[in-house]
Amino acid sequence: MSSYLVDAKPHAVCIPYPAQGHINPMLKLAKFLHHKGFHITFVHTEYNYKRLLRSRGPNSVDGLPDFRFEAIKDGLPHTDADATQDIPSLCDSTSKNCLAPFRDLLYKLNDVAAASSSIPPVSSIVSDGGMSFTVKAAEEFGIPDVLFWTPSACGFLCYLQLPSLVERGLTPVKDANYLTNGYLDKVIDWIPGMKNIRFRDLPSFVRTMDPNDMMFNYLLKEVERAYKASAIVLNTFDSLEQDVLDALSGVLLPPVYSIGPLHLLVDWIRDDESEDINSNLWKEQTECIEWLNSKEPNSVVYVNYGSITVMTPEQLIEFAWGLANSQRQFLWIIRPDLVAGETAILPPDFVSETKDRGMLASWCPQEQVLKHPSIGGFLSHMGWNSTLESLCCGVPMVCWPFFAEQQLNCRFACRNWGIGMEIDTNVKREDVEKLVRELLEGEKGMEMKTKAMEWKREAEEAIRPGGSSFQNLEKLVAEVLQTDKHAK
Repeated sequence: MSSYLVDAKPHAVCIPYPAQGHINPMLKLAKFLHHKGFHITFVHTEYNYKRLLRSRGPNSVDGLPDFRFEAIKDGLPHTDADATQDIPSLCDSTSKNCLAPFRDLLYKLNDVAAASSSIPPVSSIVSDGGMSFTVKAAEEFGIPDVLFWTPSACGFLCYLQLPSLVERGLTPVKDANYLTNGYLDKVIDWIPGMKNIRFRDLPSFVRTMDPNDMMFNYLLKEVERAYKASAIVLNTFDSLEQDVLDALSGVLLPPVYSIGPLHLLVDWIRDDESEDINSNLWKEQTECIEWLNSKEPNSVVYVNYGSITVMTPEQLIEFAWGLANSQRQFLWIIRPDLVAGETAILPPDFVSETKDRGMLASWCPQEQVLKHPSIGGFLSHMGWNSTLESLCCGVPMVCWPFFAEQQLNCRFACRNWGIGMEIDTNVKREDVEKLVRELLEGEKGMEMKTKAMEWKREAEEAIRPGGSSFQNLEKLVAEVLQTDKHAK
């Protein structure tokens, strides 16, 4: 056994799924590991590496001597578009084409380590749950591979049910009539740790009618490989999803560690060295904060649909006039690629009518926005990062879930956590108007605000020394990432 491998500084290679909502939490986990003394190699795809250089400047991937960035090909045709790539195509390509370049990168890193006293050999892999081809690479190199599933714990538990849903004949859906004959409201009562979950609340991929559906079969494979990981980590905290986490502990999985909210943890540890390392693929418009500084406490609704959601021009118009008719102040983030296949264009009369009480931007520093005292509510797509960040800032939500497990996050936010109200998928301006007013000033809005503030306190307790998430992270490092069982 080589004492060098055992005694060397641990070296974790972190590889997120190449979309903004997956990169952000992985970078935060990497920062925590760096704070704990790890050498970090953070792996982007070449496409996103170039986007970072465009959005954050030529020094954005310089890193530190012990926090380095690398890039591998994703297998898709070259493009310089500044948008999230087509998700099904990206899933298909990464699962088929990324293992070889990733393996080559590991060899390169170890070759560099062998020739340098300042860079240790790779000792572990931390990869996104949707990039589980890394499990094979970890086996070849004899090192642990931790899979970071970035959805909520309830979302992850539902993904684990995909094989059972197939066995029970619930998916693929047999014919289109099932979707209109009460099938969506069918109660799924056999998932442990979950009550009153309907078919419509399950991840959107189960509603396929095609047995060969690419996304569905991709997820089946990712779920299957989850059982082969050294550990699973989830960006949640125990008291928020206790029943679901208890249910997960009864599944024959590798150890599951709840280690969130990671954005609070990174704020708390204040690793000054890595503080300037960031990951936004769109250029942030910081003037949003200046605008918010001029507003009264709890007076602004923040509207953001995340990095992937797309809508129709008609839906955009309904949201616009709902916000206008509410007569309330709003900060609305409209990505250039928000409207499917088109540029997002708002009616001129909407812009002129709301210019004194609304601000429009293409991207913003969301965590900073949600912390701002002027924010009274969040109209959100219910992606897990947004849901968790809103809850941790004590900000109640109006929920418009788009796809994946966002419907489930919406259900839990509205029914279990008491912090949300749902807008129908077929959005109408009168519903937007009514819910925005209720959110900022109504009795239900006040109740949700109180509940959100309670969750905020519990989240802060979880990430402090002695808290559940802090202890779980310490265990993850000691029990999985720093063990010497992989030393040769």
